[in-house]
Amino acid sequence: MIIKNKLDKAFGPVGSSTGMFMFVGGIVATYYSLIGIILIILGAFVWFTSTSTLLDTDNRKLKFLNNIFGIIPTGKWIDIKSGMKLGLKKSHTGYRTYSRSNRTLDIHINDIRIVLFNDRKKQIMQIAKFNSLDSAKIKLEEYRKLLNLNI
Repeated sequence: MIIKNKLDKAFGPVGSSTGMFMFVGGIVATYYSLIGIILIILGAFVWFTSTSTLLDTDNRKLKFLNNIFGIIPTGKWIDIKSGMKLGLKKSHTGYRTYSRSNRTLDIHINDIRIVLFNDRKKQIMQIAKFNSLDSAKIKLEEYRKLLNLNI
């Protein structure tokens, strides 16, 4: 069974909305010039590119994906070995953007992530993200049983 977990937008919330405006602006600009096609391509890239993980429970493999344009997955499979462990980790991601008038826009995102650790307790990759600790604990136990790993 393959489980897909969506993680983040590659360029954050501000980059994603900027890509949307570039995409729409490119559509309008294409009416006047073919240079607008470049804006459409760049806007689609920034707007739709995201990260996710694939979890193959039958073959005990994990894959971190960068989804280019939201549809082209790129990544490498990692075999799950017996010494690896699963755990929970608080995540705080901050995004800062400056406007033309030097005003800052700060966006902070706090969540809980399920993380895969190697035998030396070094983080290998993030597997899934959750808004609440309770739902993260439930999924952690489910993944522990599916992959036969310790916590």
